[in-house]
Amino acid sequence: MRARVMLGIVLLVVGLFVFIYGMNASKSFVEQVSNSLTGRYSDATSWYLIGGIAALAAGILLLLSGVLGKKK
Repeated sequence: MRARVMLGIVLLVVGLFVFIYGMNASKSFVEQVSNSLTGRYSDATSWYLIGGIAALAAGILLLLSGVLGKKK
């Protein structure tokens, strides 16, 4: 398996776990109260969500470029 494909799979898995962790954190009692009062999530929860989405997107791009790229 090519390195680009393997890295893409790793980023997909890590991104998925980080995003799910962020979603679970956003449903905690403290986050719900903070969101009700300020209209936004805490910085930590926002970074988990953003980081998870970014890792998922990078993983998809690496996976597709590795699979669809030229084979040597």
